[in-house]
Amino acid sequence: MAILRFKALESSINRTPIAVIPPSNKVSDYFATNVFDKEKMHKYLSKDVFKQVQEATSTGQRIDRKVAELVATSMKTWAISLGATHYTHWFQPLTGSTAEKHDAFFELSDEQRPMESFSSSALVQQEPDASSFPNGGIRNTFEARGYTAWDPSSPAFVMEGPGGKTLCIPTIFVSYTGETLDFKAPLLKALSALNQAAIPVCQYFDKNVTHVWSTLGIEQEYFLVDIDLFNARPDLEMTGRTLFGANAAKSQQLDDHYFGSIPARVYGFMVDLEIESWKLGIPLKTRHNEVAPSQFECAPIFEDINLAVDHNSLLMDLMDKIARKHHFKVLLHEKPYAGMNGSGKHNNWSMSTDTGKNLLSPGNSPKSNLLFLTIFINIIKAVHDHADLMRAGIASASNDHRLGANEAPPAIMSIFLGGQLNAVLDEIEKSVKDKKMTPEEKTALKLNIGKIPEILLDNTDRNRTSPFAFTGNKFEFRAVGSSANCGHPMTILNTIVADQLRTFHTEVESMTKKGTKTDEAILKILRKYIVESKAIRFEGNGYGEEWKKEAKKRGLSNVTTTPVALDAFLTKTTLSLFERNNIFTHRELEARHEIMLETYIKKIQIESRVMGSVAINHILPAAIKYQTLLIDNVRGMKEIGLAKETYAAQVEIIKEISAHIVIIKANVDEMLEVRKKANSIENLRSRAIAYCDKVKTYFEIIRYNVDKLELIVDDESWPLPKYREMVTIR
Repeated sequence: MAILRFKALESSINRTPIAVIPPSNKVSDYFATNVFDKEKMHKYLSKDVFKQVQEATSTGQRIDRKVAELVATSMKTWAISLGATHYTHWFQPLTGSTAEKHDAFFELSDEQRPMESFSSSALVQQEPDASSFPNGGIRNTFEARGYTAWDPSSPAFVMEGPGGKTLCIPTIFVSYTGETLDFKAPLLKALSALNQAAIPVCQYFDKNVTHVWSTLGIEQEYFLVDIDLFNARPDLEMTGRTLFGANAAKSQQLDDHYFGSIPARVYGFMVDLEIESWKLGIPLKTRHNEVAPSQFECAPIFEDINLAVDHNSLLMDLMDKIARKHHFKVLLHEKPYAGMNGSGKHNNWSMSTDTGKNLLSPGNSPKSNLLFLTIFINIIKAVHDHADLMRAGIASASNDHRLGANEAPPAIMSIFLGGQLNAVLDEIEKSVKDKKMTPEEKTALKLNIGKIPEILLDNTDRNRTSPFAFTGNKFEFRAVGSSANCGHPMTILNTIVADQLRTFHTEVESMTKKGTKTDEAILKILRKYIVESKAIRFEGNGYGEEWKKEAKKRGLSNVTTTPVALDAFLTKTTLSLFERNNIFTHRELEARHEIMLETYIKKIQIESRVMGSVAINHILPAAIKYQTLLIDNVRGMKEIGLAKETYAAQVEIIKEISAHIVIIKANVDEMLEVRKKANSIENLRSRAIAYCDKVKTYFEIIRYNVDKLELIVDDESWPLPKYREMVTIR
């Protein structure tokens, strides 16, 4: 293994950057060339068919089978013109990655003549094996059938691979009995619910609003490591993170990597990634070095949320493929290296109308700003009432390492608004009483509301410790993990906001029917929400111990581990929320809860197995080999009659190595026994908690002693690439 390490290090040193030549110096010349977007549809479809597809896409109605047949023929013609030979339904099962099964356009006619064929049935629906994907017991092995169904709101695209091209059709994935088994179907339902709930609220202020949708910009953080160094680390290969590794003498403490000059090899990777992304219609805008060594970030322009989630899933796949081309491995784990900042996926979320209004941007009049405040305060209320569900939506074994680690938002859900916007809400709370407002009170309040655009202009500071922060014209959900499918937390966020807006509309209608003017009813209800949700607003340091104490006083939860956080999915409040908004049935929620627990258990189980294997089969032999060299050295010095003090240091090191070896071996053995006991627990939640509270507790002590050995054992004998080698990109 030591030889493998040095060979890997040598190859990484000798790498040369790969030159990448874009199709054109202007991105606009080739952006979305591999996407069957509106422009391509307009070219390949008749006007009538194009219009029907666009109407069906915007309204969510089904596309007529005859129309689908014409779309399929046109899509095939376009894809073949680009060189595609196969097609696939591209979907996002609950594995956390994307899935695809390729079929050739090639067919044999009844006369056995070769031909290219792609029918409407192939476009609209396919039948993958549902029992082989995570399903939470919904499908048994002998009940295998599931369906993928075309999502026309997300355009098809052609994926280029070595020696071939494939037409990819974004789809939802459901079981034979109709339960959703993916991330896309619930998100589409949540977006529909938000649209239906937001329209009547917006029409209090603008009767022309007939459609509301969510927009999303996803900042993607990631690490790069040389592929040969990655292959020499069994823990990194199997778990996505380093289970062992002493901190490098120089890490991120000088803050010299953030926004620094991009290394040449990384620059080549980034350029290649951007070119391939742009060809697929992914609007990447930003690239830069992140805080930790070998950590980077890319970010796109805002898009419709369904498309943004699809594009992020596609981007993660592209990153992996293109990284290998440049002799890198991309690490999307939230915490690949201990002692250094982990990676998140900041979800910048807002709401827009078909009249061109960003609902989280104030306007130039008190009325437009009251619309802003209405949406703004209802979002705060929704997050307050469903904070535990929001926390559950970003829970995972890998994200547990990052949340609350003084580098990312804590596990406590809170909202940062900025001092001046907080003052506006406080003013509304004071001014709007239960009694009828005087003209003077209305005028004073309108004047303050009218100043909101000026307030936001100066309110540019951000609170990096807040999990859900308002940043000018959007909310930034900073707690989402870098490996997550954003469809999951975004389904939750859009659902709770939809539900809250529906409640708000009902309350306003109730008051106006009793004679209260609409504007006054809106303000009184908003004041009530401000008071009820005040506990969730926090402007201070989310990393401090003081906040934990303060949050407890406010009644806010601080759930630091995934198995307990996931309980929020099965509360009466959550079950009712998702059922009345037609997002999940009780059975679907239970299935997802079971899948998330199983995933957690399996990930910790894999880490435990790898940790035990590497410690016993790689670390201890290296330590014993070095210890034997020292023993031979001491023996030789004794034989030639040297005094004890001349080899006292060696003896001390021998003893130190022995102590660490004993602790490692004992704890690996104990961990194995504890894991066996955990595996025998039938109840899934109890088993997950056993893995969290029992098995996982051995990780820290085993790692501590292995890392101590790394600092003692001869560098040439150490079997694993070290942090200083992996995070230095040459």
